[in-house]
Amino acid sequence: MAALEKLDTLQSVELAEGVEIRLRIAGPMLRAGAYLIDLLIRAGLLALGCVLISLAGLAIGGKAANGLMLLVWFLMDWLYPVFFEAGRRGATPGKRAMGLRVVQASGSPITPGQAVVRNFLRFVDGMPLFTYAFGIASCLASKRFQRLGDLAAGTLVIYDRAMEPPAVAAVPLAAEPLVPSVPVPVGLTADETRALVLFGERAGLWSEARRVEIADQACVLTGTTGSAGVARLMAMAHWVQDKRE
Repeated sequence: MAALEKLDTLQSVELAEGVEIRLRIAGPMLRAGAYLIDLLIRAGLLALGCVLISLAGLAIGGKAANGLMLLVWFLMDWLYPVFFEAGRRGATPGKRAMGLRVVQASGSPITPGQAVVRNFLRFVDGMPLFTYAFGIASCLASKRFQRLGDLAAGTLVIYDRAMEPPAVAAVPLAAEPLVPSVPVPVGLTADETRALVLFGERAGLWSEARRVEIADQACVLTGTTGSAGVARLMAMAHWVQDKRE
């Protein structure tokens, strides 16, 4: 049954109150795409600002114009992500375009302080020589794809868009009856019971070969393999669902 616990790509987070939530963590590739979009937006705003300041420099003087350019660069490079991520949406325009959002480990919106920490430490993530090797290594080494700034701030980047399930008709539950007095041959833990129910609910989204492959991992429970194992596991899932109703 341990293999069935890994069927879902969502990651479970248990809160202090004992409540378990599930978050779909975003990987480094999608986050890199969001960063490139934000980089282009910042570059465009910076170029526009430089043109306007250059025109204003004719009136305010060259030194004042250079100071304003440095200020605009600072705002675009350091405070641009903080401003958006600390807001109601919790995402920069690039993250919104990619369907991402920054949240706390509990799934709640991040605070302004967390937004400052995760983005000001981006300089460390970008090392060495702005290759972002440290950040990428941290993402790949972390179970939740957290870069160093995320680890320090206690934040996650998740998918914000609800994913529609594939339009695949579910296979009918197996009609094979179980002995009423022994519906499941062994006692199951809460995690194993949840995995069994998930198998029954989602088996229709997989091919027959995939269902057999998964059911074979539970052959100790079903006592058989192949299609017979799938049918027996589905029957057990049906029984557990009936008990819950």
